[in-house]
Amino acid sequence: MRHALLFLATVLSAQTLRVPTSQYDNLRTGANVHETVLTPGNVNARQFGKITSLPVDGNVYAQPLYLSHVNVPGKGIHNLLFIATEHDSVYAFDADSPAATPIWHVNLLGPNATPLAAADVQCPFISPELGITSTPVIDTQTGTLYVLTRAKRRKNFLSDVEYVQQLHALAITTGKEKFGGPTEIHASVSGTGEGSVAGKLSFDPLRENPRAALLLAGGAVYLTWASSCDVRPYYGWIMAYQPHTLRQLAVFNTAPDTGESGIWQSDTGPAADNVGNVYVSTGNGHFDAARARPHNGDGGDYGDSLLKLRLQGNRLTLLSYFTPYDQDALNSTDGDLGSGGPLLIPDKTGKQAIGVVFGGKAGVRYQADPNHLPGFEGAHPSPMVDRIALANGIYGAPAYWDGNLYYFGSDDPLKAFTIKQGKVATAPSSQSSNRSRFSGGTPTVSANGTQDGIVWTLETRAWNRGGNAAILNAYDARNLAHQLYSSAENPQRDTPGTALRFTIPTVANGRVYLGTAKSVAVYGLLAPLR
Repeated sequence: MRHALLFLATVLSAQTLRVPTSQYDNLRTGANVHETVLTPGNVNARQFGKITSLPVDGNVYAQPLYLSHVNVPGKGIHNLLFIATEHDSVYAFDADSPAATPIWHVNLLGPNATPLAAADVQCPFISPELGITSTPVIDTQTGTLYVLTRAKRRKNFLSDVEYVQQLHALAITTGKEKFGGPTEIHASVSGTGEGSVAGKLSFDPLRENPRAALLLAGGAVYLTWASSCDVRPYYGWIMAYQPHTLRQLAVFNTAPDTGESGIWQSDTGPAADNVGNVYVSTGNGHFDAARARPHNGDGGDYGDSLLKLRLQGNRLTLLSYFTPYDQDALNSTDGDLGSGGPLLIPDKTGKQAIGVVFGGKAGVRYQADPNHLPGFEGAHPSPMVDRIALANGIYGAPAYWDGNLYYFGSDDPLKAFTIKQGKVATAPSSQSSNRSRFSGGTPTVSANGTQDGIVWTLETRAWNRGGNAAILNAYDARNLAHQLYSSAENPQRDTPGTALRFTIPTVANGRVYLGTAKSVAVYGLLAPLR
């Protein structure tokens, strides 16, 4: 009887559950509030653990995505788990009965092409190859998975190579290309920064590194870029594409005259509100928004800033922004506001944004009104922005659930902050007894509405110490001092695999999925106790 009820709960939740984008939604709340199987009562080392690992052909930095009740031609209805790899492959697995054989698998390299090598980009952070890093996004209305790939391809028999980035639109049922895709990424803006020619700055598919997740909002697919190990020249680019034609709609460059100011956000995604405004945070770079630039119309260079943009016709218009008073100091000390992704705090309906929170390497958490960003603060902190010193550094985004904000900072405990009347508390309401062993990350919350909240974290401290394993942890969302589970408790059974920095776990329908080196670890309830 117990198993019959568990199976029924699984089937019912599968009918409605979707994880089509990074951190579950465009507000980037990081919460699945339709989890009916996993609870604080059964997530423990006796009842919960690693079920299997799904082998894939490359490292998995992109967050796994999930869609329920997909009718696959010739194969029936399945709940699908979508995985993208650094070998430029995309897989769809049966999420409920995961086996090594996928429902479908496509490799997107094309003729005479290979993924980039770490040596190509002069950076060891993603190694040994670079293909798909950004989390894709799914349009559930058209059944389309959008993926951004990188590759190098041989041009001729002399082995000359060219570097390319491409936007693909794949059918979720088969992996086949749609809408005439793929389309190659090309762009140029007016600018005089490094690498410009005659006042024009062109997108460089070798130097520009896409790490932040893709975003589908307001009738456009958004892509963003930053650097590999700060190897210049690089810029912060934002591009919007029409979802059904893959035609480029608009381009915005965050620092066309000075460079840098990339958008990477520790692999989290740009946020978007219910009317299609897009929010991104930029990294180290020069700031000079006061100087008018009529030839480009964007007002200047925006290092270490939070930007709010809106697609208007064929332009991405900067509506407002926030830049801290100490931006110059952040820039000179690698303070990098852009290491933390923004989260839009929802109102009681869960749709309207009543606040935006973000932070960077300096470990300061900021909160602002998204409708009244104050611009550059000037010589002193603005009273329009709340801030606290949160941790040694923020690498990722927080998660939000039921009036609580959860942060997992560098060398810091997992912390919960209550939100009352739209304001985030300055002191944590609870925190874990253990601390992050390196840079922390982006937590995930699973819950059944306002009940059974669990906060999941992935410890990836060993990303640059080959062979070391990630650690999956779970905590009671109402009291983080109560740790429910750790994969380190039973390492022989539960070790996920080799750690990859900034990866985010996905919780869906009684399972936890997380990317590792050339595999996806799958966790869930174990066989019944006898």
